[in-house]
Amino acid sequence: MRNKNKYYLLALFSVILYIQSSWNHVYSEVAPPNYDFSLDKLNEFMPGKTLEDIEKIYQYKELLVSKSGMKIYKFYISHLRYKFAILVQFYDGKVVDFHARLPQYFLHDIFHQGLINRYKKQDQYYRSEEHAVYVWKNINGNEHTYSGACTITCFPIYYAVRSLDVKSLSDYKPILK
Repeated sequence: MRNKNKYYLLALFSVILYIQSSWNHVYSEVAPPNYDFSLDKLNEFMPGKTLEDIEKIYQYKELLVSKSGMKIYKFYISHLRYKFAILVQFYDGKVVDFHARLPQYFLHDIFHQGLINRYKKQDQYYRSEEHAVYVWKNINGNEHTYSGACTITCFPIYYAVRSLDVKSLSDYKPILK
């Protein structure tokens, strides 16, 4: 009889632990790390914006390259859940292109879908093994390039935008190249 009681107590204890662990899952929320990132954060760096406009929002900048009217600065976009660098190229104080190296814990599916929702389906798509590059050719006079990769999960690598109106500049070379 004693062994039977031990088994009943053990079974009761197991049921109580199972119920308690089920309650914890009901009240917990799991959100992806970049659920609150918006492409609007990158609007400040779009071609045509001025250095003065950007400096009003992002005070810290680091000059990386300066030659014949072209300057490349590094800014940091930060939030509670992420921080990443963005390289911005200026000609005479105006943005001509930018390159953002995105955090790998961002989700490719969410970021890529955000681009599709905003700019429609990409014009070009290249794939080499686990890497893919998506290109939107002429969105308001700009070319948008996004790259992502998949291993166990899919993640973004970079996002770059360059103006198509700077072909007349002799020394211009996009940051992406």
